[in-house]
Amino acid sequence: MFYHKWKILTIVLLAFILFFGNNVYADKAEELRQKIDEQNVLLNQLKQEIAQYQDQVDVISNQANTLKGTVDGLEITRKKLSKDIQITQNKIQTANIVIEQLKLDIGDKSNRIEEDIKIISKTFYKINVEESKSLIETLIEFGDLGEFWNELEKLTRFQSTIRETIKDLEDTKIQLEQNKIKTEKNKVQLLSFSNQLKGQTKSVEDIKKEKADLLAQTKNQEANYKKILDNKKALAKAFEDDLANLEQELRITIDPNSIPKAGAGVLQWPLDNVHITQYFGNTNFATQNPQAYNGKGHNGIDLRATTGTPVRTVLSGTIVEIGDTGILPNCYSYGRWILVKHNNGLSTVYAHLSSQLVSAGQEVKTGDIIAYSGYSGYVLPPGPSGAHLHFSVYATQGIQVSPLVNSINCKNIRIPVATQKAYLNPLSYL
Repeated sequence: MFYHKWKILTIVLLAFILFFGNNVYADKAEELRQKIDEQNVLLNQLKQEIAQYQDQVDVISNQANTLKGTVDGLEITRKKLSKDIQITQNKIQTANIVIEQLKLDIGDKSNRIEEDIKIISKTFYKINVEESKSLIETLIEFGDLGEFWNELEKLTRFQSTIRETIKDLEDTKIQLEQNKIKTEKNKVQLLSFSNQLKGQTKSVEDIKKEKADLLAQTKNQEANYKKILDNKKALAKAFEDDLANLEQELRITIDPNSIPKAGAGVLQWPLDNVHITQYFGNTNFATQNPQAYNGKGHNGIDLRATTGTPVRTVLSGTIVEIGDTGILPNCYSYGRWILVKHNNGLSTVYAHLSSQLVSAGQEVKTGDIIAYSGYSGYVLPPGPSGAHLHFSVYATQGIQVSPLVNSINCKNIRIPVATQKAYLNPLSYL
């Protein structure tokens, strides 16, 4: 009978679409899964190589500072960062494959939904046609009314099944589209991270060039290298004296109510991995090294960070100013620095950076990468073994950026300057 044959043809058509459509989809999906597996294998290999480089960096960091050790350490750091870039590129490629896979899934589900809707529409039409026939017409066509109702019941169940399938497919499509949006956002983040890593590598190569220049200055003689270090110490002491004199001139009143109460978690750590190498105040290191801190205490904390380590803002705020005391050859202090003003009465300084990623007036959020660590400015020993982040916390009321007008070696260099009462122990808020 025509009605019975049409139902069979409809089911066969649906099966054909689902089988062959899914077959093509399955082949492509399997190909994408294999690509992802290959990317994961490569990712693991790169991570192993990075771990080996990190071990070498750690070994050099624990060795006595030498000219050769400094240059060798920079080369290892550069290689490590190059592998970091390869890892990010690997993640970007994987993200692209995942996005392609999601698009394939969405397209497959969309096609199936479209075909199922067509079939249901035809099914509804046939049901309406059959139900519009008179009882005599139905009996003539089927020969038996019971047979007709039995066929009609089967077709109705078939229609209900397809409707449920469409609902499931629509829900799946929505989920896949949401995943696609998330993955594309992740891809943007990975691309940004890749650019950041390229910047890290550039900063390391710049520092490597500086060390190559140092080799030329020292004529590859360790004794000459030591003389240069001693000269840096003397220049750093001169800077500390200039800064201390300027800060003594400040007479700024600090309102205790303008800053938050001490407590862990007020600020986040500026590095992902934290290892404190120097504490705040009159620690043994500070008092035993007056050439660095003039015997008046360390105005922040130092965190170990190999060159190129991402530095994050500890709280949302505004970039007040960035600077580089290294633009003058004999000014050894903060090197590249960033001052951030937060909305809770605190300000933070990040120093000895290899590069800055922000500019004055820019708004930043907690955890944003604002710079890369390094050893610009006065760092002893220089190179990978001395690379660190200097991090200071101040009461905003008591800090400003001022030029060192009366300085000899750092004349007119702009630098964060604070009254002594504005210094705060970072560990009171981290």
